[in-house]
Amino acid sequence: MEGGPVKADAQQFTTCFRLLHRNPYILKLAFSAGIGGLLFGYDTGVISGALLYIRDDFKSVDRSTTLQEIIVSMAIAGAIIGAAVGGWCNDRYGRRTTLLIADVVFFLGAILMAAAPIPAILIVGRVCVGLGIGMASFTSPLYISEASPSKIRGALVSTNGFLITGGQFLSYIINLGLSKAPGTWRWMLGVAGLPALLQFFLMFYLPESPRWLYRKKREAEAIAILKRIYPPEEVEEEIQELKETVEQEIRLQGASNSITYSQLWKVKEVRYALVAGCGLQLFQQFVGINTVMYYSPTIVQLAGFASNTVALLLSLVTSGLNAFGSIVSISLVDKYGRRKLLIFSLAGVIGSLAILTAVFHVTTESSPLVSRKATQEFSGYQCPDYASTSGTWDCMRCLKATHPECGFCASAGNQLLPGACVISNSTMKHTCQGNSRPWFTRGCPSRFGWLAVVGLALYIIFFSPGMGTIPWVTNSEIYPLQYRGVCGGIAATVNWICNLIVSQTFLTMTENIGTSKTFMVFGIISVFALFFVILIVPETKGLSLEDVESMLHERVKRFSFLFGKTDDRKTSVTKEMST
Repeated sequence: MEGGPVKADAQQFTTCFRLLHRNPYILKLAFSAGIGGLLFGYDTGVISGALLYIRDDFKSVDRSTTLQEIIVSMAIAGAIIGAAVGGWCNDRYGRRTTLLIADVVFFLGAILMAAAPIPAILIVGRVCVGLGIGMASFTSPLYISEASPSKIRGALVSTNGFLITGGQFLSYIINLGLSKAPGTWRWMLGVAGLPALLQFFLMFYLPESPRWLYRKKREAEAIAILKRIYPPEEVEEEIQELKETVEQEIRLQGASNSITYSQLWKVKEVRYALVAGCGLQLFQQFVGINTVMYYSPTIVQLAGFASNTVALLLSLVTSGLNAFGSIVSISLVDKYGRRKLLIFSLAGVIGSLAILTAVFHVTTESSPLVSRKATQEFSGYQCPDYASTSGTWDCMRCLKATHPECGFCASAGNQLLPGACVISNSTMKHTCQGNSRPWFTRGCPSRFGWLAVVGLALYIIFFSPGMGTIPWVTNSEIYPLQYRGVCGGIAATVNWICNLIVSQTFLTMTENIGTSKTFMVFGIISVFALFFVILIVPETKGLSLEDVESMLHERVKRFSFLFGKTDDRKTSVTKEMST
């Protein structure tokens, strides 16, 4: 965010409620912009449930994990482009106009997805939605920050993060509520267009950011807006503060415009900060968080819960815990510091991934057997691979059959008893379920499946307060002010690219090496992440610009074998930049 990080404490929240009661106009500004965060969270959560029903409607999607990954990840690819375009749009046309454009693009994407006759149109809709997400993801908190009274700015900006996780939680509730509606997934994805439409009409009648107006030499408009936000006795003071702040930012922006990427790498302190900041963003994604957020219902089904409704209901728990964790983080980050929360978070993530690795290993090794007698009851629909071979088959081997694909029709009384291996199609699905027999195509029945839900819940409980929020907080603090925009943009790009890689490869990994080994890979990466935090990541709690420079200088001296030797005397990053 422009001007550096914005934090909130308990006193700010108390002041916030008091000022909002006296001036509801501030709440209108914050809520209207905050819908952008809600849209961001809703779309990242809704696809996990919608994917279950998209696979049912489009057999080409059901048969191709690559196509499923593309449907999920294309929104992320769009967000990368949207973030780049949004940065230019923010500076050229303003925060309000950027949000309006994002709403239009998002709405068009939602319509395309809801009406998609083929997977290709659905993918185009996902790209459009991603463009809107990328533009709104940082514009919403930026608008709130610049259009809020300084006394409650931290509290109002902090709510944007809560709206993101709240949007994810809301998406699971809506997914569950629409699970029995005709055209299930179309409603799930189409509903996203309504908040975008609401935000468009709200923002259309709201003003531009006063800070942006002031920087564009439109002082009269900026002052008029400030008079609506601040009490009369505080307006003059805020106008003067705004004038001084904007002048300082313009000077720093002028210095930033001359920064090249080669210069960033030449300054040892900045190079160290980039390694720490980008490393945190990389590990945030590679420990597997978005496999849980994008594929949570699928993971639940892989653990042995066949019903789409049950998978959505259990996934609702993990989404709720994520929203709760974002609130916990707000209260702990300034009390215990960044490193302690990161270390605690990663230790818990490693333990949770160990549980998931063990559970899916046991689930795979102890899946129910296939009975030839039960299979022969479905004359003409027996799995060809099973019928043409001898020997003992179990459920997992049945689901791996590909010519054609096969499904497991479990025993009616006890799904852990031997069942039938038959061709996977809609006829057999309805026949099996019509006989009160559970139907499995993505995972096998297991008595340990509930432990997978426990593992997912523990993963979110540990991840959310630490690795979920601290990488963004640290990246807003670790860079000297004149480098913050450029370096923060690099770190954010690393995050989005790693997000894309993880979401595009998760299902392929589970198919090729198994779900258990996939979570083992994430667990091993988490161990490396823990050592990275302990050895490399500095504590930035409460540091001023001068303190950041001193800290970076000392850290570079400590790791001179990686970043090169530096003088014993304290160097100034600003001074080095000027040379």
